[in-house]
Amino acid sequence: MTAWLLRRLAASVAIVFAVLTLTFVLIHLAPGTPFLPSTDDRSVGPEIIARLRRQYGLDRPLPVQYLKYIGSVAHGEFGESFSQHRPVAQALADAVPNTVLLGIAALVIEFTLGIALGAYQAARARRRVDAALSHLTLFFYSVPTFWLGLALLLVFGQWLRWLPVGGVSDPIVHDTLPWAGRVFDTLRHLVLPACTLGLVGAAGTARYQRAAMLEVIHQDYIRTARAKGLSERRVLLRHALRNAVLPVITLLGLSLPFLLTGAVLVETVFSWPGMGKLAADAIFSRDYPVVTAAAILAAAMVALSSVVADLLTALADPRVRLGDGDAA
Repeated sequence: MTAWLLRRLAASVAIVFAVLTLTFVLIHLAPGTPFLPSTDDRSVGPEIIARLRRQYGLDRPLPVQYLKYIGSVAHGEFGESFSQHRPVAQALADAVPNTVLLGIAALVIEFTLGIALGAYQAARARRRVDAALSHLTLFFYSVPTFWLGLALLLVFGQWLRWLPVGGVSDPIVHDTLPWAGRVFDTLRHLVLPACTLGLVGAAGTARYQRAAMLEVIHQDYIRTARAKGLSERRVLLRHALRNAVLPVITLLGLSLPFLLTGAVLVETVFSWPGMGKLAADAIFSRDYPVVTAAAILAAAMVALSSVVADLLTALADPRVRLGDGDAA
């Protein structure tokens, strides 16, 4: 177990290092000037741009910049943001909690709704309700996240005016509210972006859970449980679902990349001040340090989530062993 964990952590470090290298090279080779995003903007003279490039070390050869950046990252420093004029670590510290909050809410929606729908479909397989839900989940799974976000924003934010259309809180009254009021205000702003990410993920989870349940339902121990006279509900919930939900744990490691990539668009649509929006704004402004640091953090989160998913699978299923020569 210990040897397996050390190997996985070493592999995770290698993956993060590869992402760092690839992102650093690509963002520096991409066309555009960090301090002059628009080619039509002539408000900044070439002498000022040259001075800023010297100030941030961009006039040096790319290998020299890369080695210097590696050394800074090794000491926990990600440089200074070109566009925000503050340390990148501070910008990430302000954005990451919002992305974590959005991701947790989306995961709760995804797995709670997805597992429930999948189990319900499997219990009524090949009936009309199963076919209808299959078409519905396929529709949501095929819908781009930004399109669904715009649709939810238009219906519930613009037409019905039930929920706020953007931001993480009301900038006017949030600070004047009591603690419970501030929590409720944040939750109201969280509903639309979390549902946008969660509904798309729940559609895929439901289809995966349905297939897993159908495979388990025909096992011998399920027939034995029915022969003992147990109710169908108890057979499905206590015996079938308990074993069919184990493969879904693997989806935890696969869901985080989807959440991070989807968050870039969703946070932009809903003006949610998270890591996705920060990275998107940094790309358009050619903010090299922010883009690279966001990629490093995203890669680390994905690699860590994969390890955690394997550990959860081993804990949930005693038959799985994470030792030498074995991997979940």
